[in-house]
Amino acid sequence: MTAVAHEPITQELLLEWFLALETPEGFRAELIEGEIVVTPPPDGDHEHYISRIVTQMIRRSRTDMDFSGNKGLKLKNAEGCPKDHVIPDGTFAPAELALYRGADPWMPCNGVAMVLEVTSTKPKVDREAKRRCYARGGIPLHLLVDRGTSEVTLFSDPENNDYRQHCTLAFGKSLALPEPFAFHLETADFL
Repeated sequence: MTAVAHEPITQELLLEWFLALETPEGFRAELIEGEIVVTPPPDGDHEHYISRIVTQMIRRSRTDMDFSGNKGLKLKNAEGCPKDHVIPDGTFAPAELALYRGADPWMPCNGVAMVLEVTSTKPKVDREAKRRCYARGGIPLHLLVDRGTSEVTLFSDPENNDYRQHCTLAFGKSLALPEPFAFHLETADFL
């Protein structure tokens, strides 16, 4: 027996409802693997990690990257689910591509170099579901700052529904970011 959520007409309706959804100020609504996920505004520690990473990207990266913390990504469908619409905590893309321009709050992921997630009130979604979405979208690098485990993980080499490689280090260690970034991300400030 097939669940109602996986019938084609229901998938289309779910996407339509999601795109029409209005959330309270500061809240984020995402459509992840057929489920609408709403998260409250982030706390100060969440934003601290993002700030430290962006500052290092600006100062130490070997390439000119644009950053967005608000632009949503349209990602490939999971089998039997509507198109995923995910808002990373951070998206990095080469500046010359000007990917963030335009009025549409949702953009394709073509050209995105790396996405950043910091675990929030729904850490399982951040650790698992979003990782699968980014891999399906072919985003080369996914950086996860896991506040629950005090670790940072770099996922790379996306294939189908996941990343084939990952490197996990405890906060306080230096994490090597490959090209196009080509520097060691310091995480001592995360402690």
